[in-house]
Amino acid sequence: MLIIDSKDCENIDKALKKYKKKFEKAKILLQLRGRQSFTKPSVKRRGEVLKAIYKQNIHSGKIEVK
Repeated sequence: MLIIDSKDCENIDKALKKYKKKFEKAKILLQLRGRQSFTKPSVKRRGEVLKAIYKQNIHSGKIEVK
């Protein structure tokens, strides 16, 4: 649950802006999307390994990112 501290004199637009920032930082939307469908642990691990290999290739210079 996100709680936004707002002062009485604060504009509602500023309070909404603070809420949106907190919402993005908490990554709530990503969690909800992840819970929509079940992914097997082996598939998760495979994805992590492929991502690590990709990052390693970028740092070694084998792949150029625009």
